[in-house]
Amino acid sequence: MKPAELKKRLAAEATRLDRVMRDDLTTAIKADSTLAAVLDHALFAGGKRIRPLLTILAAQLTGSADNPEALPPAQLDRLAIAFEYLHAASLLHDDVIDHARLRRGRETVNTRWANEHAILAGDFLHARAMLLAGTAGGIHSLELIGIATQAMVESEFIQMEAAARADDQEETYFKVLAGKTAALIAAACECGVVAAGGTPAQRQALHTYGANLGLAFQIIDDLLDYQGEPTATGKAVGNDLQEGKMSLPMIYALERAAPAQRDWLREILTISPAERLGHLAAVTLKMAESGVFTACRNRAEELIKTGFAGLTGCLPPAAPAQKAAEALALLGALGRYVLTRKR
Repeated sequence: MKPAELKKRLAAEATRLDRVMRDDLTTAIKADSTLAAVLDHALFAGGKRIRPLLTILAAQLTGSADNPEALPPAQLDRLAIAFEYLHAASLLHDDVIDHARLRRGRETVNTRWANEHAILAGDFLHARAMLLAGTAGGIHSLELIGIATQAMVESEFIQMEAAARADDQEETYFKVLAGKTAALIAAACECGVVAAGGTPAQRQALHTYGANLGLAFQIIDDLLDYQGEPTATGKAVGNDLQEGKMSLPMIYALERAAPAQRDWLREILTISPAERLGHLAAVTLKMAESGVFTACRNRAEELIKTGFAGLTGCLPPAAPAQKAAEALALLGALGRYVLTRKR
């Protein structure tokens, strides 16, 4: 599938899922309430709706035409949007924790209103997601979402503790990513299989695909923070260096550096954020010269390749051939999009 076709499909599905979410929220809250205004600002700022789309694609890939356990389309949509709610809730809480003022070029909820509004809106979305998972998806979907949410919170604590001790271990980095980014995407994929009445083997394959997609997405995000074009990404480069984050490029740079260069990098990480940013060009050049960026990209490509390899065996014998084939093509295209994205 060509990038232009993928973009068109993503836009169409995002528009449809936006309607599903608006209809759902209309039944849940008063349209003229402050909560409605906060959620409208937080949810409908042009997101691609990748997580709910993954739930739907996983169900289409693994569903059999004659499986009585499969959810009907409207019920599947309600389950799928639970993952967008959880994602939005995590962003609302992250913005409070990080004292963020902008997201996607717009004021954050905590800036436009207050921290209390962001926290409570996030809590509402968490609760609504759990309600949808339980009523639309059943106990197994609710369990998967609960596990993913727990992993997301635990990873935040691991990240805070790692930052406090300047942990530069690759193992710690991926442990944080597994909970913070990969867990929810993996659960979105696996819930789609559950919704289709799929097998344990199919659940494991889609879980691996989703987890690897999430890990690769974050690795590319780390690369864009050093190599991205602000006009494309919509944000300045160098935020990770300025904040002293042990992202994968920095971890690999410290691993590969000669002793003198390693001491230089560690010294940069101890100075003030403004001073660190002044060294961005020099740090980026050293990373490029030592093959750090290539190593990061290779790791992301390996993850995508491994995740997608397990999907070809997920087609059930009685699957609707065209729908399953389209789902497989889209899942492959999403993997390529993650690796080639510029923003």
